[in-house]
Amino acid sequence: MTFVISSVINASLLRFLTVKNFFDFRPIIADLAITLLIGAFGYFFKPKHQFKYFFTISILFTAICIINSMYYTNYLSYASFSLLATSMQIVDVGDAIVENVMEIKDFSYIWQIFFMIFVHITLKSRNYYPRVTETENGKKNFKYTLLGGIVVALVFVVTLTATDIGRLGKQWNREYIVMRYGVYVYQINDLICSLSPTINSMFGYDKNAKIFRDYYDENPLQVSNNEYTDIFKGKNIIVIHAESIQQFTMDLSFNGKELTPTLNKLASEGIYFSNFYPQESVGTSSDSEFIFSTSLMPASSGTVAINYFDREYVTIPKLLSEQDYYTFSMHGNNGTFWNRNMLHDSFGYDNFYYYTKDYVIDETIGLGLSDKSFFSQSIPKIKTVSESNKNFYGVLIMLTNHTPFSYIGPYSDYSVDLEVESIDSKTGRPIKNTKPYLEGTTLGNYFKSVHYADEAIGEFLEGLDEEGLLDNTVVIIYGDHDAKIKASEYEYFYNYNPQTGVLLDKNDKNYHDVDFYEYELNRKVPFIIWTKDQEFNVEVDKVMGMYDVLPTIGNMFGFASKYALGNDIFSVDENVVVFPDGNWLTDKMYYNNQRQEGMLLDLNVPVSVDYIEKYCKYAEEVITVSNAIITYDLIRNTNESGDLLKTYK
Repeated sequence: MTFVISSVINASLLRFLTVKNFFDFRPIIADLAITLLIGAFGYFFKPKHQFKYFFTISILFTAICIINSMYYTNYLSYASFSLLATSMQIVDVGDAIVENVMEIKDFSYIWQIFFMIFVHITLKSRNYYPRVTETENGKKNFKYTLLGGIVVALVFVVTLTATDIGRLGKQWNREYIVMRYGVYVYQINDLICSLSPTINSMFGYDKNAKIFRDYYDENPLQVSNNEYTDIFKGKNIIVIHAESIQQFTMDLSFNGKELTPTLNKLASEGIYFSNFYPQESVGTSSDSEFIFSTSLMPASSGTVAINYFDREYVTIPKLLSEQDYYTFSMHGNNGTFWNRNMLHDSFGYDNFYYYTKDYVIDETIGLGLSDKSFFSQSIPKIKTVSESNKNFYGVLIMLTNHTPFSYIGPYSDYSVDLEVESIDSKTGRPIKNTKPYLEGTTLGNYFKSVHYADEAIGEFLEGLDEEGLLDNTVVIIYGDHDAKIKASEYEYFYNYNPQTGVLLDKNDKNYHDVDFYEYELNRKVPFIIWTKDQEFNVEVDKVMGMYDVLPTIGNMFGFASKYALGNDIFSVDENVVVFPDGNWLTDKMYYNNQRQEGMLLDLNVPVSVDYIEKYCKYAEEVITVSNAIITYDLIRNTNESGDLLKTYK
C-alpha cells in the first residue's frame, strides 16, 4: 500500500509541477493500474524480502519523476530512453545543468524513498514481518492484486479515445501522452519505441515506405520562379551557426548601447527574416544543423546525430557539390561532440575543421575555443580554400554563447546594470549612478555573452573583407535555437525596477506575466542573408521555420531537394511551422497540439475549426514522413530499388 500510494502521488505531483494546474482522473487511474501490476510481483518474495523489491522499484519511479521534472524545465517535454546514447554529452555541459536546469522542486519526489524506509522500520519494530510470514498466501495475494490491476487498467482503457490510442503509438506528442496515460505508461511505451531502431529491419518497413511514397507522390517537387530565383547563383556561401542567439536580443539596448550592433547592421543591410523559428528537439544544435541542411524534422526517438547519422540524406553540401562547390564545416569544439565527425561526413562535407585537430587552443571560454580566436584562425583556412576552388560553401559553428553563460565575465565589458541620472543636491548638476539590475543573473550573463558573440561576428566579417573574401560571397547567419532560459528569469527582467529597487508583485496590475505562449513565441532566432554590396534590403515578417531554409536559399542559388518538407518562403501564400511535439504556428495562430488549445496572433482574424484540424493533420503528416525517412533510411533504400527519380534539380 505504501508503494502504490506514494508512487501514484509522485506521478500526480510531476504532472502538477510541470504542466501547471493540470488535473485529470484518467492518468491517476493509469498510474494506479501500473503500480498494482508491478507491485503484484512483490508477493513472489517472502514478507521479510518484499521491502527490497518495493524499495528498488520506488527508487526507479522516483528517478523517473526527478529526471522528467528537470527535463521538462529545459525542453517543455518529457525524457526518453532513446537519449541514453547521448548521455555522454551531459559531461561537457554539466555546469549548465547545475546552474540553469536543476530546481528545488525537482527533488520534491525523494520523499517517497524516505517514506518507504520509515514504514519499513516501523513495521520491523512492531514484529510485522514474522507475524505475516505465518499467515500470508503469496500466490493468492499475487493473483488478487494482479487481477485488481487488470480491472483498473480495463477501466482506464474504456476512457481512451481513438486520438489517445493513435498518439501513444507515435510517441512524439510526449506531453499529451503523460497527461492522458500517466508518466509510468509513458516510460514503458517510450522504452518500446526506443528499441525500434533495433527491430526496424523486421517490422514496419513496408508500411512506412508506402507512407513515404504516397506523401511525395501527392507533394512532388515544384520549383517556382520568383523575384529571388537564382539571384546568388555562382556565389560563395559562408554560413554562421550562431549558438543560442535569440531574435529579441536584437531589440535590446542597455545604457544607450545596442546589445547586438553587428546583427542589427546586417539585418538592416540584407534580407532579414524577423519571424524565424528553430525546430530542434533534444538534439539541440545538432538537430538545427540537420534541419537546416536537409529540410527534414528531427527524429522523434533519439537524435539523428547519434542514432541515425549513417542514413542517406539529401543535404545542402551534397546539392552544392553537384555545382562543383567545395564544402566544409568548422567548429571550436572537439569533433566528437554531437558525433559531428561522423555526422558531417554523412552530410557530404569535403572537410571538417575542428578544435584540437586544426586549431591552436590559445583562448578557451566555456566548452572550447573562444569564438574570436576561432574566427580569426578560420580566416586563413577559408582563404586557402578560396584559392584552390572555384566556389565554396562553409559553415562555421559558434560555441562561446553556449549555456551556462557564466564563463563570459572576464571577456565582456558590456554592462547589464542600468545607469540612472539624478541631480546632485549640492551642485544641482546631473550625475549618473549605476543601479543593480541583471549583473550576476543567468539572463544578464546571457546578454553579456550575446554581445561578445556579436562582436566576434563583426570582427570575423572585417577580417574576411580585408582578405577580399566578401566580394563574391553571401553570408548567411542563423540562430540555432533559443537559450533555454527559464520563464522566471524573464519575469524578473520585465518586472524589476532598478531605479526603485522594487520587484513587482504578481498581483500588481502592471506585472508582466510571461505565460506559455509568450515564452514559446519568444523562442524565435535571427535569420539574415547579407552581401557586401547590400543589393537586397528587405525584412520578411512571414513566419518561417528552419526547414524552410533549404527551399528558400535553394531558389536563390539554383538547387532543390525533392524531399524537402519546408517551403520557399517567397513562393507560399501561408506558411506553417511545425514543431517536433506537434505544435504549429502560422501568421494567424500558435496552436498547442499537446494541450489542444491555441492562441490567435491577431484577434481581428479568427480561424475556423477546419483550419485547426487541417494544420493538426498536416503537422502529424510531416512528422510521420520525416520519421519514416530517418528511421528506415528510405532515401537510400528507395533510390537503390529504383522507386524514385534522381534527387537533384
